[in-house]
This record gives sequence, C-alpha cells and structure tokens, in this order.
Amino acid sequence: MPKGQGTKLIAQNKKAFHDYFIEDVYQAGIELIGTEVKSLRAGRCNLKESYVAVEGREAFIEGMHISPYEQGNIFNKDPLRKRRLLLHRWEINKLIGAVTREGYTIVPLKIYLSGSLIKLDIATAKGKKLYDKRHAIAAKDQRREAEKEFKIRNLTS
Repeated sequence: MPKGQGTKLIAQNKKAFHDYFIEDVYQAGIELIGTEVKSLRAGRCNLKESYVAVEGREAFIEGMHISPYEQGNIFNKDPLRKRRLLLHRWEINKLIGAVTREGYTIVPLKIYLSGSLIKLDIATAKGKKLYDKRHAIAAKDQRREAEKEFKIRNLTS
C-alpha cells in the first residue's frame, strides 16, 4: 500500500453485527501513544469486549485491547486503558441523544488504517433479542444451502 493512500483493516468486531441492529455509523479518530500506533500497524488489536462511553462532552473507547509493542519497553502503556475518540461536537451530541433512548448503545465496528491515520468506525445500535438472532442464523443457513444447491446444479449441467 503506497503511503497516504488506501485503507487497511486492522481489526473488526463481527460479534457486534450478530448481537445488535446497526443504525448510524460514524468515523472517529483515536488519541494514541506512539508505541500503540506501532502495535496497531502490526495488527495487534482486539475489539471484542470494547464499548464506547460518552462522559461529559467527550467520547471514550473502553476495553479495546492493544497488545504492548515488543520493542517499546518502558514506553508501553496499559493495553486496556481508556482512549479518547476524536469526534465533532455535533457527532457527540447525536451519540448522547441516541444513548438516552432505551435499548440503544454505541459499539465499535472496525479499526483500520486510512492512509497514514488510524480510524475507528463506531455505530449506534439496538440490542437483538434471542429470537432475532435465531431468525438471522436461520436466514444465513437458508442462503448457504441455496448457494450450495445452485453450485451443485451448475456443476452437473
């Protein structure tokens, strides 16, 4: 990837799509320390247990695990520390409004390299009930079965 162009996916939160109905997606920057940037460029990040909290007029991501950089020694920070998100004021106000509605939360979807910057996609989401998850799994199985049948039918022709 040439410097300053393209995007490279670092980590993705697939469980968020399974557990929530995703509504509005926002792109945010993250306030990071130097060794954390090097670790992210190496792809050492986990978004599984992370969530976004709005405190006052700022948004923070909590629970995002960035593995310590091996050559960082004393400059490494706590891997699970709270990191500030860089968003516009109107975006933070929209997030506050969304979270005050019952059943809504803010979840991180993916973290990626956009040119030379590290970006995080966050979304307002409403939790799925168990029957919603069962319905999604059944639809996915049905689609997979139809694709399999289509492939077999085309191979025998």
